[in-house]
Amino acid sequence: MRLSQNFLIDERVAERQIRYADLKSTDRVLEVGPGNGILTRKMAQVARVIAIEIDASLAKKLEGLKNVEVINEDAMKVDFSSLDFNKIVSNIPYHISSPLTFKFLDETFDVAILMYQKEFAERMVASHGSKKYSRLSVMVYQKADCRILENVPRTAFRPVPKVDSCIVEMKPVGKRFDVDDEIFDRVVASLFSHRRKKIKNALMIDGIIDEEMVVARLPFMDERVEHLSPEQIAELCRKLEVLNEGV
Repeated sequence: MRLSQNFLIDERVAERQIRYADLKSTDRVLEVGPGNGILTRKMAQVARVIAIEIDASLAKKLEGLKNVEVINEDAMKVDFSSLDFNKIVSNIPYHISSPLTFKFLDETFDVAILMYQKEFAERMVASHGSKKYSRLSVMVYQKADCRILENVPRTAFRPVPKVDSCIVEMKPVGKRFDVDDEIFDRVVASLFSHRRKKIKNALMIDGIIDEEMVVARLPFMDERVEHLSPEQIAELCRKLEVLNEGV
């Protein structure tokens, strides 16, 4: 199948996605990867839809639908800020789940109802102490409240994928922690790249801190990242900001 496409065929799932989004006639919905249009057509009966589809043959099948604007482009190259939408409802292409999620979170909207691979969804919502707790968990938490609404079996798609899926609700919170974005990104990436190491060793490996900073009583130096909540990671980042300002 081109572009590794797996199309939703269970109309009941699409109907539940629309209910989760609480669509109204005044809503403007962004959909990425409409595929065969099962969700698009149902949403268009309620609200206006902007459907971004990279596959020209699939995009053509959606042209002419009432209340649907079709954009035949790669969603990762589309300027979302130029589009007029307040909700996102999508069975998104799984191979771009991470970059597309963060592209969404750079925009302003009310709620997103998104279909992800189950393993990805579980990492999105994982808490510290969980084996699924990851860089994704922390970076998403910085910008949104997320929860899994339901599991969707692989049999709801054709061709049948190798994994099950989940419907996730995502509500932007702006910026949860008042920390420098560059420092936060670097620290989170470093900690989860060396998740089996103590915090001080992980950050020293990547040149984020030196021995003098450790002596300066940075917090959590002898912990491992899975034991730190996002709030504690943000606290560490704020301490780093202060130390860097004093250099």
